[in-house]
Amino acid sequence: MAWLYLMIAGIFEVVWATFMKLSNGFHKFNFTVLTIIGMIISFVCLAEATRRLPMSLAYPIWTGIGAVGSIIVGVIFFGDRISPITWVFVGCLLIGIIGIKLTSH
Repeated sequence: MAWLYLMIAGIFEVVWATFMKLSNGFHKFNFTVLTIIGMIISFVCLAEATRRLPMSLAYPIWTGIGAVGSIIVGVIFFGDRISPITWVFVGCLLIGIIGIKLTSH
């Protein structure tokens, strides 16, 4: 169950980051509220995950999911341009996240 909480926390990190972008610097009220709701869900789920998982495992996976997910959302929905070498490093992040999970006890 802790891993499920961690995955939800990571997904909502991407959600709140996306809504923060859409809030236009917190000038659009609806997106600002959605940002705050996403943050609360993300942090509550992360807190729940760290009750059962070591922080040294949960936090880097949470931030990794957020980083990779935000890059993908930025490219797909906001037209961000990422160089080929940057994609290599995004792949390294993904490999690192998977590696941390696979090598945890």
